[in-house]
Amino acid sequence: MLVQDLMTTPVLTIHATEPLLAVQEIMRWNHIRHVPVVERDGKVIGIVSQRDLLAAAVSSLSNHLGSAERREHLAISEVVRVMKTEVITIEPTATAQQAAATMRAKLVGCLPVMENGSLVGIITDADIVQLVADLPAATLAGVPAGRPRVSQQQER
Repeated sequence: MLVQDLMTTPVLTIHATEPLLAVQEIMRWNHIRHVPVVERDGKVIGIVSQRDLLAAAVSSLSNHLGSAERREHLAISEVVRVMKTEVITIEPTATAQQAAATMRAKLVGCLPVMENGSLVGIITDADIVQLVADLPAATLAGVPAGRPRVSQQQER
């Protein structure tokens, strides 16, 4: 199966100068955990994850702020302050296995899907999990068992 068969499209995006509160609302209302950050011309320059937002909120919590103050913090802080600028991407013609291996190796939860320099979709760890969940049991019967679990600390 190819990435283009699993990816979500169109992709919800945000600009770097938008407030963190806007990306939080995009995630909440659309039940997503990753939002690519794009320039006005659509070029991908970063990505914001739910984890990035949580880290921003936790840093504001350390100041003992109430919920209204935390919300105000997210309203005045821009996406550029928390976005990751090293964005790992994949092509739509890559296989699902390549996407899964890349996410695991790079320790990322999603891959923006790029074609000819343009963002055409996004594939997430949830898409890969859904693929496995949808496989017939007979398909997985031939998969070797007993692969030891390696912690992320050991992989580094």
